[in-house]
Amino acid sequence: MSEEKSHKVLFVGLLLVTCTLLFLVAALLWWIPYVGLANIHRALPALLAVFFGTLLSLAVVGILSIVLTLVFKKDLLLSKRLRGAVIKIIFPVLILVGKLFGISKEKIQHAFVEVNNDLVMAQAGRIRPERLLLLMPHCLQNYDCTVKITGNVDNCKRCGQCKIKDLVEMAEIYHVGLSVATGGTIARRIVVEKKPQIIIAVACERDLTSGIQDSYPVPVYGIFNIRPYGPCFNTQVDLKRVEKAMLHFLQGGA
Repeated sequence: MSEEKSHKVLFVGLLLVTCTLLFLVAALLWWIPYVGLANIHRALPALLAVFFGTLLSLAVVGILSIVLTLVFKKDLLLSKRLRGAVIKIIFPVLILVGKLFGISKEKIQHAFVEVNNDLVMAQAGRIRPERLLLLMPHCLQNYDCTVKITGNVDNCKRCGQCKIKDLVEMAEIYHVGLSVATGGTIARRIVVEKKPQIIIAVACERDLTSGIQDSYPVPVYGIFNIRPYGPCFNTQVDLKRVEKAMLHFLQGGA
């Protein structure tokens, strides 16, 4: 099993565990006041059961929809709304559930980004080049380079000592936007200014997950940077994966 698939299996597994825990909690919350509610009105226990049953049914339908979207890679059942639920509700809950089972936050972040990517792929139609933004971290730039590119990536001298040169050329070929950010605050400002329809972002686990959450509802396709020298220092990126994702959106999934 590939690493990407194992992350998705982990995510779905945690979803199932969370749903089971919700069922147990709901059953407990229903059972404890059962006698007291019956004393007030005999229909109240049934109404409470219907309420919790509805919540659990929605959770099951949501999980099933996510699984089907991951399997078929198609926008089957409201993947846009599902992506919002995953970002705003499910991911924080899974972090807590993962802690209970000793699963590292980094693994769950990996799984979250991979699942988010599939949901973004499923819902995205054809994107015009000017509405697509490549958002890169400044740590891709060679550490010894003195040229400032965070304000204007066109300042790059294209010496070839880092991947920025290749990204600049890729952006020119496909006529898409390219920006480099030094952190979350700058990245958010860039998104507000550029107003992209979709973002392909490269970053570490922490910055990608927070960036996906902060940018919502703008869809973000996340790619993890490669850190041969450790974090935030002369990092690398899989250019082929960036181009593949970009072509998927520009060609409407064709």
